[in-house]
Amino acid sequence: MKNYLIIGASTGIGKALAQQLSEKGNNVYATYNQTEIQNSGNIRYQSYNVLNHEVQLNDLPESIDGFAYCVGSINLKPFARIKSDQFLEDYDLQVGGAIRALQQVIPLLKKAEQASVVLFSTVAVQNGFNFHSQVSSSKGAIEGLTRALSAEFAPKIRFNAIAPSLTDTPLAGRLLGSEEKKEANANRHPLKMIGTADNIAKTASFLITEDSSWMTGQVLHPDGGMSSIRN
Repeated sequence: MKNYLIIGASTGIGKALAQQLSEKGNNVYATYNQTEIQNSGNIRYQSYNVLNHEVQLNDLPESIDGFAYCVGSINLKPFARIKSDQFLEDYDLQVGGAIRALQQVIPLLKKAEQASVVLFSTVAVQNGFNFHSQVSSSKGAIEGLTRALSAEFAPKIRFNAIAPSLTDTPLAGRLLGSEEKKEANANRHPLKMIGTADNIAKTASFLITEDSSWMTGQVLHPDGGMSSIRN
């Protein structure tokens, strides 16, 4: 039985990941921000606002085997309409929040035999898309952070990232809010389908567990073929 910490486990990929790890008999320590969630089975929830620079994670075990930061945003606007402060706010959510949480739990990760960290990027870092400058710049920083920390903490802690395409989660609700939008977005992918939270969570589960014990510093692309295929 392992101990895993999932930041942002109230909905979407984080919720699916917490459930998958719990179903395998692991202890899952999970956070939510706005809507309170009660403990369920092996999942223990606590309130945690990643934008609060003073807040601390509580009631954690003595050692943590895996950490995933599943917090994000999808702000798509023309570059000329984005204020510089909005870039900084997005960076603080997607990168600063991950850094603050990690700095709190690195000592607990070091106590595990070999711990694993999973962060989230986006297919838009590798592929240039219109109106993605805000999210791409923050997630590009995540990929750089992943590789730097994988070098700094090897062999004790592994760091990998996932760069999915558009996934059917509440975060993407306004982009997939109708069957027409879902069909149009599905057709942009070589596999002609939209990824689900469970799809991406299975990749995260692989990376956060010992199944991927010989991998670090990698960015995986479960993206329906978007990053590598043109058809």
